[in-house]
Amino acid sequence: MRNLTILIVTFSTEKKLLINCLNSIHKKFRVIIIENSKKFKYKNFFLKKYSNIQIFCTGKNLGYGGGNNFGLKKATTEFALILNPDTVLDHHFYLNYQNVIKNKDFSLMGCQYKFDRIFMPGGFFNKKKNQSFKKKFYILKNNNLNTVEWISGCAILVNLKKFKKRNIFDENFFLYFEEYDLCKQLTNKSKKILLSKKLKVHHLGYMSSSSKKKDFKVEAEKLRDWHWMWSYFYYHKKNFGYLYAFCVSFSKLLKALIKSIIFFLLVNNKKKYKYLYRFLGLISSIFGSSSYYRGKYFK
Repeated sequence: MRNLTILIVTFSTEKKLLINCLNSIHKKFRVIIIENSKKFKYKNFFLKKYSNIQIFCTGKNLGYGGGNNFGLKKATTEFALILNPDTVLDHHFYLNYQNVIKNKDFSLMGCQYKFDRIFMPGGFFNKKKNQSFKKKFYILKNNNLNTVEWISGCAILVNLKKFKKRNIFDENFFLYFEEYDLCKQLTNKSKKILLSKKLKVHHLGYMSSSSKKKDFKVEAEKLRDWHWMWSYFYYHKKNFGYLYAFCVSFSKLLKALIKSIIFFLLVNNKKKYKYLYRFLGLISSIFGSSSYYRGKYFK
């Protein structure tokens, strides 16, 4: 267990949520919390409660990729587990981890969702191949380790010996598509990515940041919508070229623009902002702007 460091990137993360996550981690595992700001609000509480954790502040919000790159530089173990704060590890995770890492011929390894069978934790970039894998994944009980092309970013086991540099994520992304881009780069280089059925996590989703402020959820939705579309275009531009990215994004651009106008006229602010910020994020990416948008509460 001493050859693994667990990395948890936080930003305005709810105290109870982080407690649930840390309580699911065995005390023998070293844990590094990377707070994506200048100050971690509950630092003294968590350092007193958990003897196996360290806390570092990045000084500003670096996003998912930047925060994890920061944490990977602090890890001195053979493996690192990138873990979202809104996850809970299965109680068999520790024993299964020991068996899984006997096979060290991999760069990344993904984990299976404990309850969710709608969203796949891994798969292939080719649609037909991905659909075929999805049908077989839960049926084939003997395939504990599956070779895949992409894995979900909520829980990623990183074999650090396979990486010369610790900046494994492209920090041009702020939110979304970072893990798919990393997997795409590794797949292009014929590096091995595995998906484990034994390593299970319960992922709550969209709960990594929270606040009691009335408009926090609205601002969080704006941030997600803006960056989803920015990252969507940037990912395709980077991996397939500008023309391809524009072609696959054009219908989304029109849809976002038309719907933002429709819901503006209908005085439906919730849906108006949804499509307006999708349009703004996409148009910013098309014109080559950085992923600059942070909103009121995410700087």
